[in-house]
Amino acid sequence: MSTTLSDRYNPQEVETKTYKWWEENGYFKAQDLSTKPPYSIILPPPNVTGFLHLGHALDHTIQDLLIRWKRMSGFNAMWLPGTDHAGIATQSVVEKELKKQGHTRHSLGRDVFIEKVWDWKNQYGDRIYNQMRKLGDSCDWERATFTLDEGVSKAVKKVFVQLYKKGWIYKGQRLVNWSTPLESAISDLEVEFQQVKGTLYHILYSIENSSEFLTVATTRPETMLGDTAVCVNPDDERYKHLIGQNVVLPLINKSIKIIADTYVDPKFGSGVVKMTPAHDFNDYKIGKTHNLEFINILEKNGLLNENAGPYKGLKVQEARKRVIDDLKKQNLIAKEEPYIHSVGHCSRTGAVVEPFLSEQWFMKMDKLAIPAKRVVESGTLRFEPESWTKVYLHWMNIIEDWCVSRQLWWGHQIPAYICQDCNHTTVSETTPTVCEKCVSDQIKQDEDVLDTWFSSALWPFSTMGWPENTEALKTFYPSTYLITGHDIIFFWVARMIMMGLEFKGDIPFRTVYIHGLVRDSQGRKMSKSLGNSIDPVELIEKHGADALRISFLAHLHSGKDFKFSEQRLEGYRNFMNKIWNAARFVLSHLQDFKTPTEGVRALPKKALLSTYDQWIIYALGEVEKKVESALDADRFSEAALALYHFVWNQYCDWYIEFTKPLLQGPKTEERETTQLVLAQVLNRIVRLLHPFTPFITEEIYQKLPIKGQACIIDEYPTALKDKDFLAFGNEEAATEVEVVKEVISSIRNIRGENRISPAQTMAVRLDVNDDRAQKILGANKKSIMTLGKISQLDIAKEGPLAKSAVALIHVKDVSVKVVIPLEGLVDFAEEIKRIEKTIEKLAKDISNLSIKLSNEKFVKNADEEVVAADREILENSKKQMVQLQEALVRFQ
Repeated sequence: MSTTLSDRYNPQEVETKTYKWWEENGYFKAQDLSTKPPYSIILPPPNVTGFLHLGHALDHTIQDLLIRWKRMSGFNAMWLPGTDHAGIATQSVVEKELKKQGHTRHSLGRDVFIEKVWDWKNQYGDRIYNQMRKLGDSCDWERATFTLDEGVSKAVKKVFVQLYKKGWIYKGQRLVNWSTPLESAISDLEVEFQQVKGTLYHILYSIENSSEFLTVATTRPETMLGDTAVCVNPDDERYKHLIGQNVVLPLINKSIKIIADTYVDPKFGSGVVKMTPAHDFNDYKIGKTHNLEFINILEKNGLLNENAGPYKGLKVQEARKRVIDDLKKQNLIAKEEPYIHSVGHCSRTGAVVEPFLSEQWFMKMDKLAIPAKRVVESGTLRFEPESWTKVYLHWMNIIEDWCVSRQLWWGHQIPAYICQDCNHTTVSETTPTVCEKCVSDQIKQDEDVLDTWFSSALWPFSTMGWPENTEALKTFYPSTYLITGHDIIFFWVARMIMMGLEFKGDIPFRTVYIHGLVRDSQGRKMSKSLGNSIDPVELIEKHGADALRISFLAHLHSGKDFKFSEQRLEGYRNFMNKIWNAARFVLSHLQDFKTPTEGVRALPKKALLSTYDQWIIYALGEVEKKVESALDADRFSEAALALYHFVWNQYCDWYIEFTKPLLQGPKTEERETTQLVLAQVLNRIVRLLHPFTPFITEEIYQKLPIKGQACIIDEYPTALKDKDFLAFGNEEAATEVEVVKEVISSIRNIRGENRISPAQTMAVRLDVNDDRAQKILGANKKSIMTLGKISQLDIAKEGPLAKSAVALIHVKDVSVKVVIPLEGLVDFAEEIKRIEKTIEKLAKDISNLSIKLSNEKFVKNADEEVVAADREILENSKKQMVQLQEALVRFQ
């Protein structure tokens, strides 16, 4: 294999071949039986209909970082991928395709329709897997699971039957979210609330046997056809005398009770609320409490039924218009006013969601919730960040029974069989041939399917072969981490915890890491309507997967929303180029390097190490400690940024520059020693970076003179594992090099600030007051002159400062004054004008920032990063002001 890298880094070329090579060599595979400690993550299954979006990309990047880190750290690391059958989403996609062909699912029939959905799944189901490969996901693909696989179906049936037998699954009539186009119940997560401009109608209900009226306000006047009471607050003096009396329901002319409940806010509107228990969730609860009649006025398709009287057969909007017209004819509309309110819409069809009284299958949750709360309260299962613990426990304390049935065809059909003769329901894991009660063979399976979240709740153990006690379950359950967004803590995370404890007797995972949502650079939610949604696959094709991954990881703060910026991403693409070019330079100067037989354990001769060699080894040790500590504590951005600064600011910008004269000189023992240090440090850089940027690091790794079989399975560097090599690092040398770096940086800054051409030679004087500083500067005089691009360097005790640029540097207990005489290099009159103008602008900036940061409201409400950045700007502006004022004095 060639030991040189191409002139430019081409992510597309490298990523495709590298991923294929990893997969062909089985590097992603974990073993069910292994002496290595297990580490496992179960991928939150994306919808089979889906495409990789930025939220997935962030989620998967965190998971892949952890899996690659642990795999390299000697663990039997298993990342199990899978996709969700996504009942509503998938059925909707296929129905749209059929509509184009002039078919409906009903015209095809259930069996043929399900075959069509399977055909679609087999054609498009792996699309998201291929996109995951582009990102670098190192999943154990042989374990990939689909939520309708035979093994999962077996687990689903067993759980349903066992919970039914315990009395924890039952069939009953309750209020549910109903999508009329789908003619199905839907989950709360599939309800999207939108701000809608509506009208608030104030309707007069006449008090029975009286000429008085009660005024009731509603945005849904058609639902009054299902009213069974009006409600007031029991302490409302205006209506106390009316409690227990009746009002006459307009248009229907039916008597309904006036009831009292503390739910009603007497200060809102008239203080009178209409009760439609069959079409409003709050009314439903009050209806149950007060034993009200439940009148359903809707058909499953959304048309009004016979309970709506003359409005039967109308659509909701048509009925609303007719009801309003009829009320106006009878002078029963007291007032109409514009009203903006939040209305639930079906995320799949866009239709308004109707609260609908329907017979459904439900799961009792109260008993399941008790142990699920206990494991979090005791710390057995932890949330990161910890603040989500309170949210989880709050939800668990107000948990209600779960509607688990859906009126769809695609999904796990409920294993309940209704006898057509005696109406008894047989619930069974296997298909019965006769009714268990009357032995009739006239039995028919319930047509409903289970909520998609039902099979997802079993994901941590159904994917590993449960109900069999497999080796995979013994090794990898509970999994180590669950990485997910906060929007599905209740819908998925809580249910997995409950099901894991009930059926496995253990928590499904030990840590739940909650990340925020991905937003645009302005902090807005990404959506097609705003035109700010971004396809991560396009970003990967443009900038490379590694740049995208580290742009996430370097700015990921636990639990906080992530502001995505393509400009920042371009900066990390530049980082990839920086690494590539540095590796090219190093490899080009290792052509005559003799690879040591000890490989990565090869050590340099201490006497031949330069100060710069000792410094970079010391700095490597420090970054290894930081990275290990940060990764152990889930501080992923801290680890990523520590590596970024070490690689760019120390290895590339300084160490390589310091070593160039030696590397480009004659072959000596000192040169060979520096070559070894260069090679060993680059080897560790590549391995340290691999979980963050796997593609570029594997490509560079394969060209290194010191390497193993593959970077992906090589050992992850730590200060303990590297202790023999790191022992050659020297803190004193590190201090010395930091002084030299600061001096060179000050010279460069002075050149830039005074607009002195890089080609212009300069004389520099370094004023020092102690022997140690003088010794350091004397020993590194050549490097300072070369990298500072200066023609003359004097090291002195003190000297004149007039007409000179001055910079003070402090590194630990070493102080140096960098003095550059500017006579003949700048126009002092012009410089004085420029400085005065800059001071004037700085004064305004300092004043404005000081006012802004003294505003408690701003500091409290603004993004922490914004406040921190403003404080840093203010501090730097003040320092700059002092320097400019001093320069003004010297230039006079």
